[in-house]
Amino acid sequence: MHIADIMREDSPTFSFEFFPPKTPAAAETLYQTIRDLESYMPHFVSVTYGAGGSTRDLTHHLVERIQHTTKLDPIPHVTCVCHNEKEIEDILVRYAKSAIGNVLALGGDRPHGIPYDKSRDSFQHAIDLVKFIRRFNESGAHPDPRGFGVGVAGFPEGHPATPNRLIEMDHFKAKVDAGADYIVTQLFFDNRDFFDFRERCALADIHVPIIAGIMPVTSMSGFRRIAELAGGARFPAKLLRALRRCENDPESVRRVGVHFALEQCHDLLDNNVAGIHFYTLNRSDATRVIFDSLGIPRRRNAQAPTV
Repeated sequence: MHIADIMREDSPTFSFEFFPPKTPAAAETLYQTIRDLESYMPHFVSVTYGAGGSTRDLTHHLVERIQHTTKLDPIPHVTCVCHNEKEIEDILVRYAKSAIGNVLALGGDRPHGIPYDKSRDSFQHAIDLVKFIRRFNESGAHPDPRGFGVGVAGFPEGHPATPNRLIEMDHFKAKVDAGADYIVTQLFFDNRDFFDFRERCALADIHVPIIAGIMPVTSMSGFRRIAELAGGARFPAKLLRALRRCENDPESVRRVGVHFALEQCHDLLDNNVAGIHFYTLNRSDATRVIFDSLGIPRRRNAQAPTV
């Protein structure tokens, strides 16, 4: 389904993110997660893309498997890093043939451990990728006459590559105006950052839906990893204090992280968020606890898992 239809039909939306498994054991963990979460019937699930195309085929296979063997609606990431126009066109053709309705157009992370020259990429910034996808849509190659719905990333705490926040918003507006239908934000832990970002978007005459990205802290190792993502994340002192009190008790750490994320979600819903996107790290337990605690009714078209 096209993202415009999803947002029009049912708001707020709830969605999950998965990443492609790299080992058979990881694959089993992921497919169990999909079984666990399918009955919640999220409005869509996104599938990440490895830096430098390291998980290209894994991403494509996972997207197609979700599309053809589950009731879930997958939205694959498409990134600028290490790609030329022919490669992106081939990916879009493949997804169009599988009737994938939407994509998320991202700059992508720099690959680690391999030589990388950004100047060789056909798409220097996400705006270039958005424009290319729009041109593809106009070609009529997609079964939906509108082509793909196109999403872009938003950064409530600010884009790490653009410290000047005025210039950052100019760039962001240009990216949205190039053809974005919706925005999914990077993870954040202080809702004030999200509300301020949403207001600045309105002031910049950006009016597409803004979906909030939430990642529950479920372990101290995960907490430290989050701090490295997307150039860092701001952790409120309230969360740091709570985690410090129980850092040697893994179960207490998980409860603290889930409770904090749950409070974030309640506040977002009370303030008319367009949607909440859960970064699951391919595990379902924290997300299920949050979903159940929010009292979100299962969508009426939910069916038994089919994976």
